[in-house]
Parts: sequence; C-alpha cells; structure tokens
Amino acid sequence: MARNRRFRRLLSVVSAGVMAIGLSACSSGGDDTGAGDELTTIGFVAVGPEGAWRQANEANMQETFTKEAGFDLKYAPATNLDQKSQIDAFTSFVDEGVDVILLSATEGSGWEDSLKRAQEAEIPVILIDRGIEPDATDLYATRIAPDNLQVSKSVAGWAAETFPQGANYFVIEGPAGVSVVNERNRGWNETIGAKTEFKKLGAQTANWSTEEAKSVFETVLKSNKNNVQLVFAQNDEMGLGAVLAVEEAGLVPGKDVKIATIDGTHNAVQALADGKLSFVAEYNPLFGETALDAVKKVLAGDKVEPYIIVPSLTFNSPDAAKTALPSRKY
Repeated sequence: MARNRRFRRLLSVVSAGVMAIGLSACSSGGDDTGAGDELTTIGFVAVGPEGAWRQANEANMQETFTKEAGFDLKYAPATNLDQKSQIDAFTSFVDEGVDVILLSATEGSGWEDSLKRAQEAEIPVILIDRGIEPDATDLYATRIAPDNLQVSKSVAGWAAETFPQGANYFVIEGPAGVSVVNERNRGWNETIGAKTEFKKLGAQTANWSTEEAKSVFETVLKSNKNNVQLVFAQNDEMGLGAVLAVEEAGLVPGKDVKIATIDGTHNAVQALADGKLSFVAEYNPLFGETALDAVKKVLAGDKVEPYIIVPSLTFNSPDAAKTALPSRKY
C-alpha cells in the first residue's frame, strides 16, 4: 500500500499536465466527473481572513495550485482563527488520504500528534509561513517563509541608525503563541534589547488589527504623556492603527513619533510614501511558485531544505516607497 501511494503521487506530479489535457479531451460537454482522482490532491489548512498579507498569500496559493496545473486544492480556512478547527481539518485531510498537506498554523504549539498521524499515513506536510513549536523538523518536509529574524533585524537596524542617541519605544505585537510573533520579537530584541540607550515602554498585542492597535496606542500615549519616539508594529495593519492614534493625539506621525512595520502591503507602502510611516519591511507573501516546486520535489522523493527562505525587500524612505508603489502586487 505504501509503495502504491508513493507511485501514485510521483505519477500524478510527473504527468499531471498530460492527464489534465487528456481528461479535457475525453470528457463530454465539459463534464470532469472523476477528474479529481487523476489530480494531485492538496489539503490546505489555512488561516483565513486576517488582513491584507494573509489574503494575498492564500490567494496566491489558490492561483498556483489549480486544476489546470494538475492539482485539486482543498482550501480549509480556520473558523475565527481557532486552532481546533484547523486540527479538525488536518485530521479530515489525513483520513481522506490527500497527497500533500499545506499548513499555515494559527498557533505554533499543539501540532505534534497531527503531524505524527500524517507521517504514519505517508502524507508529507509543508509549513506555509508559520513554524511550529517545538520545531520538530522530522515531522514535516519543509517550511516556506521569509526569514522573520532577518526581517525584524532590518527594522531594528533602521531604528538604531535613526536614533543614534536612543529612544523611548513601544512594541505592538501579534497574537501570543504565534511563531512569527516570537521570531519577530527575537530579531528585534537581539539588536535593540542590548542597547541601553533605548528604553522599552512596554509591549502589547493588538491581534494584527488596526482598530485594536489604535486603542492600544492611544492608551500608551496618554500614560506616557506623549513621550514616545518610536513604535515597532509587527504588521502593517497595527502600524496604521498607531498612525491613527498619533494623529488623534495631535502629534505628527513620521515626525513626533516614527512608526516601523512589517509586511509591505500596498496601504503601508502608500503610508510610507505619504510620510506617515517611517520604515516598512516587506514580508513577501507571493511564494506560491516556490511552494509548487517544493510539492513536486517532495512527491518525487527529492530532497528539499528544511527551511526555504523567501526573499523580501525593505523600504526606508518616502522616495523608495513612491518608486515601489506602481509595481506592488498586494
């Protein structure tokens, strides 16, 4: 049975395009009944609605793993970002016997049993964006994502250059327990945390939300008598929420308070071009083709790196943002 499964996977990848054409030619009146048996089946345990970055990433995956490309992508977004709904979807995909599972976890921990079950069923798992904790690399094929440590270190490096004498700063974080939040904190802290001239006023989650970040930072500004020079927002939406709070306090974003964000969505790059944000580090979401290549290699039995890093850019000035805006795809 295991040998048959591996053979079927390899055959479906190698000949997917030929099969798709043949099925189209043989079907009558466009009826593709039974075509799913010939396609490589991908179970996508997704996060779902969470912001512009997530929307771009998941749309890119869906646009890549199409029937025309030889795939049947089964998209299963989380219910209200609930991990249990993801584990249930993952279990269903294993029981169904899909060929590959793509996993974007809402929470980093709690995945060992599910991954072991997929491994026993000989279904490879590829992590999309978020890692798992503890990082059991023997339980998944690869993780595909930008390097959160390097991305957050780029923000910290910009902050150190911009404030050579130090600054009072506040961190607006993503949800607790998410791997990318831990990684972004680590990258920032390894650079700024060791600099005694920088004073951390605090950190609080705003759950990737503009409205929550606005509320959080309004309170921070009031409690610190507007004596905050720098904000590190771990995603664009929260950074834009901080901009709103700064403006409502009668201060000037980009001048009185500098705000740096991560993701590189169109709205954030536009805000940088307008001078409201001061630094934007891209966290490139468009890696569907990279995932496609990894899926083909895994199913063919080829070796893949345990962490495939997606290249990302940084934007450190309004001019850089203005130059980049016409070609931004998300």
